[in-house]
Amino acid sequence: MHYHIILTERCNLKCKYCYEKSMKEFENGLEEKWDFDNETPFDNEVDIDKIKKLLKKEDVLIFYGGEPLVKIDKMIEIMDSLEGKSVKFYIQTNGIFLDKIPEKYLRRLSKMLVSVDGTKARDNENKGSFHYDKIIDNLKKIREKGFQGEIVARMVVTPPHTDIYEQVMAILGLGLFDSIHWQIDAGFYKFDFDKEKFEEFVKNYNDSISKLLDFWIEEIKKGNVLKIYPFLGILNRIRSWDEEKGLPCGAGYGNFTITTNGNLSACPIMNSVKNFYCGDVEKGVEKNIKIEDEACDVCEVKDICGGRCLYWRDAKLWPKEGDELICDTIKHLINEIKEKTKNLDLKKEDFEYERYFGPEIIP
Repeated sequence: MHYHIILTERCNLKCKYCYEKSMKEFENGLEEKWDFDNETPFDNEVDIDKIKKLLKKEDVLIFYGGEPLVKIDKMIEIMDSLEGKSVKFYIQTNGIFLDKIPEKYLRRLSKMLVSVDGTKARDNENKGSFHYDKIIDNLKKIREKGFQGEIVARMVVTPPHTDIYEQVMAILGLGLFDSIHWQIDAGFYKFDFDKEKFEEFVKNYNDSISKLLDFWIEEIKKGNVLKIYPFLGILNRIRSWDEEKGLPCGAGYGNFTITTNGNLSACPIMNSVKNFYCGDVEKGVEKNIKIEDEACDVCEVKDICGGRCLYWRDAKLWPKEGDELICDTIKHLINEIKEKTKNLDLKKEDFEYERYFGPEIIP
């Protein structure tokens, strides 16, 4: 099982698509729709012995926030308590404090998802003028210190920018990241839908996706399978190598979140919403949660897409026409992969990847 653990809700950045947008949207109707847990503290207060009892051999614990390295002491305390239990440790971070992790603990991390949005100009536009250089320097430092695990580039595609091909190529060119995934910043806030602008975004983004996919396939023909997670995950479902039909992220059935007060939530971005609680650290997982949506039920790509995102589908912050445009990007991505790989003789073992640890498969 994969568990995200919220070490803190605090963050040391004010990203445009996260903090900045949240400061513009205080009335979105979710307070009436969902039952929020107002007892969750900012910082994790869960009894570590209970976490230790919950986790089984070979489970994965993913340190998450806010920014988890704001509470690096808590991360170290948890890792110390679980030493010898054969639990795998991953982290999702903005990378600013990577150089603060002691070498002993750095070597115990198997994977890290590091937030970077493409070129220096794009990344700094979203996160602040210092971010890009700092994380590039930190990534070089942790490799020098002996970090051997996978480093995943976690991108956010921010409309109106549509150049996913150019941004992915910029990251690949660094030679610092082992894999890439991205999420489109669409459907997560009520105030930011503009039909005309988003229609234009979808058209140009889809064109750029096709270009990136052509590049990926040419690399495959050369014997080089690049670890671009949306392509890998969708291809696995198209070929029925992955027979699961739920959300590719595993939210609510293969991936749960330990909240700061010890509840188990279906998803880290809904960690304080009681509607999505699935148990707690004492009792373990008591129920699974899956998307229930009429539009998804009749969709031709449902078994591959799984519904894109539990939060997006349940919150319904954009109007129907906006959600349908988001779905157009998904259908284009799936249909392009299906069409352009149908005549390729591919081996399952060349396209294997770890499911449910964080990368978006359906952006």
